[in-house]
Amino acid sequence: MGGLKTGAVNLVRQMTGRNRKKTALVCAMGMLYGICTGFSQTPDVVRAEYMLMPKNKSDAQLSRFKLLVNFPIGVGDSNNLVFGSEYNRLAYDLQKELPFSSAGLKQFHILDVNMAYVWKFSRRWRFIGVLTPRLASTLTAPLENGDFSINATIGFLKEKKNVDKPEMLVLGIAYNSTVALRIPLPIVYYEKRFRPDWSFVVGIPKTGIKYHFKKKHQFQSEFIFDGYYVNLQSNIVLPNTVTASSVSSSAALVTLGYQYKLAKNTFFYGYVGHTVFQDGVLRDSDRNGIFTLNDDLGLYFRTGFRVGL
Repeated sequence: MGGLKTGAVNLVRQMTGRNRKKTALVCAMGMLYGICTGFSQTPDVVRAEYMLMPKNKSDAQLSRFKLLVNFPIGVGDSNNLVFGSEYNRLAYDLQKELPFSSAGLKQFHILDVNMAYVWKFSRRWRFIGVLTPRLASTLTAPLENGDFSINATIGFLKEKKNVDKPEMLVLGIAYNSTVALRIPLPIVYYEKRFRPDWSFVVGIPKTGIKYHFKKKHQFQSEFIFDGYYVNLQSNIVLPNTVTASSVSSSAALVTLGYQYKLAKNTFFYGYVGHTVFQDGVLRDSDRNGIFTLNDDLGLYFRTGFRVGL
């Protein structure tokens, strides 16, 4: 996310083991952000969203368009099957000269197919299982094995509704085969309305506080992770003859947002924020970071609308 490091040659370097693990962990947590928000609230039927990270000191910018559609199907009295899909198109605007061609870094495509089962096994507890085949590619050539992966998530959700101080707890584990740190990672999400107009969220990978102003307005401040991992169909050969076969990006952000209720279950929202950590790298076939594309901080904007159940 962000831009390319300045200079014609820049640093072509192997990252240390500590840096590789740190970057992989943050990138994985970014991918868990979408899972966590899906767990923690009623699934959206439709969501359309645009994100922009304007040009920073790395002299490049990143934009993303997201479209999500879900089809929940009731099973029995309180269980659900959810079939859905999410598409993300990311576009780099690279403006710095590089020691290699950046043609294959201009657009990335990520398509998820989500299959979930929600089982209410007690009055307040639900089990949630999600299987997500994924296509993540530059799509500059015919599809190949490296474009595909599969992710899995299991978790439990507990909630109290229709009380003075409603609350929700989500505990889960997610495995993402596309990140360098390929181990199951925890999902923790706890939300509570502690005053009539205030609620907080504490968890991994999302923490924040919300102010509920009347029935149609909500202000929200968040600390979140975001990121992606994409296969490069046209490998990039660096000046030291090392070959990059994938690109990843991870960022930690502080954001301030506003949500307006347009109609029943239909909302418009907008966020503005700033990165506190950012790392975009090219990776070799062993998923080691070999070239830093961006490690400069920058602004962050996101807006869209969603229709819930």
